[in-house]
Amino acid sequence: MVSFMDTSLIPLFAGALVFLASLISLRLGISVAIVEILLGVLAGNFFGFQTEPWMTYLAGFGGIVLTFLAGAEVDLHLMRSKMKESLLIGGASFLVPFIGAFAYTYFISGWPLNGALIAGAALSTTSLAVVYSVLNETGLTSTKLGKSLMAA
Repeated sequence: MVSFMDTSLIPLFAGALVFLASLISLRLGISVAIVEILLGVLAGNFFGFQTEPWMTYLAGFGGIVLTFLAGAEVDLHLMRSKMKESLLIGGASFLVPFIGAFAYTYFISGWPLNGALIAGAALSTTSLAVVYSVLNETGLTSTKLGKSLMAA
């Protein structure tokens, strides 16, 4: 396992990973957000890449901006007209990843209850941000299906 002793190389390595993710996503035709997550997992697990406080701050700020943008694009008339479908899809898109992440961290990894609950909440809300990014990248936010998913 390679470890970064010099923290001044972390921004260079992170920038290279983001650039590589964009090249891979263009080549494969999949969302760059998904490729960035996969490359981040590889960098953290195989190369000892650790986050710095400034990265945590930027990630939190980016999450807030994504949440705001997703909320601004919701078609309220469509959401009201399809309230039952919106609540069902929205609830399932939060609960399924929450239950999966919680069950894995609590029962398989042996995390304490509070830690497993936090992991489930963090990963389920992250999955919603990825869905928004994918819809936005593919241009589906302007279609009826995309608007329905955004309302959910």
